[in-house]
Amino acid sequence: MSSTSAHGSTAGQSPHPLTDMGRRLAARREQLGLTREEVAARSGAAATYVQYLEERPAAPDTATLQQIAAALETTVADLAGGTVDQPPGLGAAQRDAGLAELDETECRSLLSGHGVGRIGVLTPEGPAVVPVNYVVDGTDIAFRTALGKVPAFAAGSEVAFEVDRIDDAFSRGWSVLAVGTARAVTEEAAVRRLTELAPSSPWAGGQRDLWVELTPSRVTGRRIVAADG
Repeated sequence: MSSTSAHGSTAGQSPHPLTDMGRRLAARREQLGLTREEVAARSGAAATYVQYLEERPAAPDTATLQQIAAALETTVADLAGGTVDQPPGLGAAQRDAGLAELDETECRSLLSGHGVGRIGVLTPEGPAVVPVNYVVDGTDIAFRTALGKVPAFAAGSEVAFEVDRIDDAFSRGWSVLAVGTARAVTEEAAVRRLTELAPSSPWAGGQRDLWVELTPSRVTGRRIVAADG
């Protein structure tokens, strides 16, 4: 039986529902592997205020929000959700920005920090690129799908898997591409391990119990380098 406090909240849970901005702020902080104290040090805000923004409805002033967004290497629009329905690449490119190649170690580090990528496969209807939730298992990349769905055509074929993050406002970002032959995961122990590793259910919904795993034969990446970076 779960215990409750005098205010009626379940033990171990925040008594305040997370706001959309609070969720985005917390998710971005965790994506970067930062503590609230580290975000506070980067932005000049108090750690307790960072916690307040994550856990309670708040209306921070523009300057403070800009500082916190910069500390999280993102934009105010991203934290506020204003870019959710916009495709990447709408911002004007900086005149002096360029691309720098990433080594394999950097690429794999970036791959391990994200949970949504795109798989490029050849289907009976032609080439297709679709988003998938994925996990990294050692050097392998794995995702769940169902027979007949587009990602399922990856099994037994050479495919491309891509992850990126682009910040139009600051002309910053990166892209990582992994190429290799994918295979269906059939061993029960391997399926169980991947299911336990998965941080969430597939966003596509429905019964998706086919795991497909990719062992990259080539991993490459590039980072956008702005003139001031």
